[in-house]
Amino acid sequence: MLDGEVIVIGGGYGGIRLARQLDGVARVTLVDRKEVFFHRIAALRAGVHEDWTTTPFIPYDRLLRNGRVVVGKAIDIDTGERQVRLATGERLPYDVVVIATGADYPEPARFLGTTIDEAAKTFTAHQEKIAAAEHVLIVGGGPGGVELAAEIRLARPEARITLAHAGSALLSSTGSKWAGRRALTWLESHDVEVRLDSFISPGADFDTYRDGRGNIIEADLSFWATGTTPNTLWLRLAGHGAWLNGSGQIKVDRMLRVDGRLDVFAVGDVNDVTELKISPVAIAQADIAAHNIRAYLGSSGRHRKDPRFYRPIQRTPLIVPFGAADGLALIPVPGGETAVLGGRTATLAKAKTLMTPYMRKQLGYTA
Repeated sequence: MLDGEVIVIGGGYGGIRLARQLDGVARVTLVDRKEVFFHRIAALRAGVHEDWTTTPFIPYDRLLRNGRVVVGKAIDIDTGERQVRLATGERLPYDVVVIATGADYPEPARFLGTTIDEAAKTFTAHQEKIAAAEHVLIVGGGPGGVELAAEIRLARPEARITLAHAGSALLSSTGSKWAGRRALTWLESHDVEVRLDSFISPGADFDTYRDGRGNIIEADLSFWATGTTPNTLWLRLAGHGAWLNGSGQIKVDRMLRVDGRLDVFAVGDVNDVTELKISPVAIAQADIAAHNIRAYLGSSGRHRKDPRFYRPIQRTPLIVPFGAADGLALIPVPGGETAVLGGRTATLAKAKTLMTPYMRKQLGYTA
């Protein structure tokens, strides 16, 4: 017997994990504006290589056995009536609602539109622009910027590529100087011009950019890998601004509940838990939230579950591919240190397939 209505808003890594975890114990409705799951980890390569164009798109149709997926845009959570309101006017009643709307990433790691065809057209356009560009500027030396620079370099060995980073070392968000040096060595050995301590802004003329020292950079194509924005504007517009911090993230307690409410949760990139916002973290949060939702729905009787606190993951493995056959892997080891492993580990763990077979299995498909 399924116990309670659970609405999961957002079908990203955390949303699909949580929906699947609860599919056997509650009536689950997953709401997403896209008709398919977007495997964002494969998006940078899809924006460069034609044969990867549709790889990031995995249908939702095998995700849930008992629940359902609704393609639509949530515009409000009516906590009085306990209903999620969609842009179509439809109202979905809930016993528990989970906000898993993630964050908005800069192109080419974005899914634009709602259908596979619409998104594929944007990736094809990026591929064509990259194939024709003489000089590509990438702004941002975090994992995304480094990975994109490597993908473009391997696809366009003759093009000029500049990676500009405002910090003094690449991959500074990882806290590993060794990782930054390893990335810098790889990029420079592949003729990528790396500019550190270089804050970039658009110049006065088309296709020009200016660094913090006033120097002009001319490039016919640019990508900005300078961070993400939580997808919470809809909550502010709906009158739930008090749920958000100054950065637009949803404030949650140690059980991943919103605003002290027992029946509203938030998981993944969208919340204010202080940790590296990557897919394994979203999945870990989804597992704790699923347990706590089961505890809430079945809070009486002898099988009552106690809720669990979520403990932020301060040291998590991170893999940065340099194309399909190289990269680096940061692996936490006992004692507080982080081991930086080379190409073979990174290739086997992520770089070759970008974890696509794993995610296809998560959605009920064969690898």
